[in-house]
Amino acid sequence: MRTKINVENVVASTSLGQKFDLELITMSMDRVEYEPEQFPGLVYHLDDPKAAALIFGSGKIVCTGAKSIDDAERAATKVREKLEELGLI
Repeated sequence: MRTKINVENVVASTSLGQKFDLELITMSMDRVEYEPEQFPGLVYHLDDPKAAALIFGSGKIVCTGAKSIDDAERAATKVREKLEELGLI
């Protein structure tokens, strides 16, 4: 008998190779939570794919909550594209 496995949460990380001003990102983007006294990064919520991106001042981004590797890659790409669109990269 085979055990059925369901992927529920893919976590992926990348670095954009530059530092970020998290306060500026918070003011520039919707769907962002930033409470630096509780967590050193900000949380950016995406709808498609449904995932969250943790963005750190160091330039590191951790995508979490994706249902597949492809969704995690799409989420990370969307975050980079949004930051580029806002002139933050």
